[in-house]
Amino acid sequence: MIYLDTNVIGWLAAAPDQLSNTAKNRIREAVQLLVSPMVELEVEYLHEIGRLRLSSRDVFAHVRTALEIRVCGKPFHAVVEMAKRLRWTRDPFDRLIVAQAALDDQPLVTRDKAVLANYRSAVW
Repeated sequence: MIYLDTNVIGWLAAAPDQLSNTAKNRIREAVQLLVSPMVELEVEYLHEIGRLRLSSRDVFAHVRTALEIRVCGKPFHAVVEMAKRLRWTRDPFDRLIVAQAALDDQPLVTRDKAVLANYRSAVW
């Protein structure tokens, strides 16, 4: 099982060549690919403010045609409890996305430098 961060979902939809070789290999070898529901919300937010051309619906429709990606269904309360322990960021998206993976100490593929520096299971 491996989680994908928002930046990875965006690149999978629009520019997969931007992914590192390690990221590509981890995604290819994963038995199960997951995203936090916050990734869907962040993609939509980025679309609304003009940083992404495609809506979250379009991004995920495109990505799901190539990969079997599931939205994690862990209880939100449990994710929030974990997120409250992550004091290295004030970004609510990053906090909840990392918390989702951290609940079971699962890898998170991301290019985010703050996440890579603070979540020991983050990979790029």
